[in-house]
Amino acid sequence: MADAVDKAEGWYYCLKHKTVEQGMVCPARTRLGPYATEAEAARALEKTKERNEEWDNDPRWQ
Repeated sequence: MADAVDKAEGWYYCLKHKTVEQGMVCPARTRLGPYATEAEAARALEKTKERNEEWDNDPRWQ
């Protein structure tokens, strides 16, 4: 995620509606982001799963 993403105009993935949204449309508790692009936001759940698997398999946390 780029540091310069404008949170008001960035892209988010809404967990409630299961859609990508531009800007802060839904409440923070139901969205992931902000992401720099629509494509990154569309991959939010996949990226979250990948990170969780990495952390679950990190030997420093075993």
